[in-house]
Amino acid sequence: MRLLDWRLKKGKELKERLNERQGKPQKPRPEGKLIWLHAASVGEAQSALILIDKIIAQNTASNILVTSGTVTSAELMAKRLPERAFHQFIPLDHPEWVQSFLDHWKPDMAFLIESELWPNLLLEIKERKIPATLVNARLSNASYRGWSVLKGSIKKMLSTFELILAQSVNDALRFKKLSDVATKPVGNIKYSAAPLPYIDADFQTLTSAINGRPTWVYASTHLGEETLACRIHERLRQHIPNLLTIIVPRHPERREEIQKICDSFIGSNISMRGEEKQSPTNETDIYVADTLGELGLFYKLSDVAMIGRSFSADGGGGHNPLEASQYGLPVLTGPNFQYQEALFEDMIAFKIAKQVQTKEELHDALLRLFNESELREKISENALKYTKEKQDVIDIVMQEITPMLQGNV
Repeated sequence: MRLLDWRLKKGKELKERLNERQGKPQKPRPEGKLIWLHAASVGEAQSALILIDKIIAQNTASNILVTSGTVTSAELMAKRLPERAFHQFIPLDHPEWVQSFLDHWKPDMAFLIESELWPNLLLEIKERKIPATLVNARLSNASYRGWSVLKGSIKKMLSTFELILAQSVNDALRFKKLSDVATKPVGNIKYSAAPLPYIDADFQTLTSAINGRPTWVYASTHLGEETLACRIHERLRQHIPNLLTIIVPRHPERREEIQKICDSFIGSNISMRGEEKQSPTNETDIYVADTLGELGLFYKLSDVAMIGRSFSADGGGGHNPLEASQYGLPVLTGPNFQYQEALFEDMIAFKIAKQVQTKEELHDALLRLFNESELREKISENALKYTKEKQDVIDIVMQEITPMLQGNV
């Protein structure tokens, strides 16, 4: 309970739904087959939506229980889940809470997205003989080295799964070294996700407000990256006086902290979007989009995207770069993208993304992209081609999991 109290104070929990985190669901179990899909946080939840839609379409008599562990993912799911799919918070990994959760829901099968591996939850799934698949599985080199020290423990945990569908060949090889579970590299389902949505009326309003200004977006920022965005803006506007910098924080609840950071840069005009959806003015230098679920809108409005959590104070890890590429944006990333390694490496090889190692390199890369419109247009063309060619991953995943969905495993 102390952990939950701390998380509640930090805004990481919803008071009215704390019972769910203790394995006490607030909804009745629907009758019939119940398919359980777990997506840890908002990034995994975005990836899961295309899979949820496919499963719902194929299994017309089934319901889907979707769990996650963050407030932002719950808010996303509330807006975007289809009929016959509903959201609950995953219980914290306490044996009694996990048991209570599974006693209530009695899922017929489980699909866990990416790399959310909790010992008590996995062992209880195995004990109850619930068929389970790890979908879109990833395992970075750092995580592999960590688990290798505890090979017996990870092997036992992974034995819960009947199948592991890995994002890449390298991910699959790492999993194979740690377990005896059938593992296949099928690609990343992020490739098959629909472009992030946006409201056209908001796009028209902001297009008019921006009025053709050169615009870049620093997407999904974490602590340390708002400061970097402001510093880069100060330098770039010496060459591009009418530049607009858009900051989209990963966690909008940090808005007061971010406003103080940005306000500390004397001479810059800061505008906060807020729940009122305020537009930038002609004088706005830095526009902070402190709202949830509007990243697609800001990709649509921008010329270049910098992906957050690659220069952040927490050691980084990266966020999904494909969402920007689906809008034809040249993509930049800092040095730390270990959680999106396969995606970034593939996109860098295709020359639609560029890694910068230092803040100086970030400045130079942005300046070049703004100064060389033909280069920017060529990257945009290649980005749209790349994302279109990769869209069939979800069909491969569905082919692999259909036997379980049909009860043939």
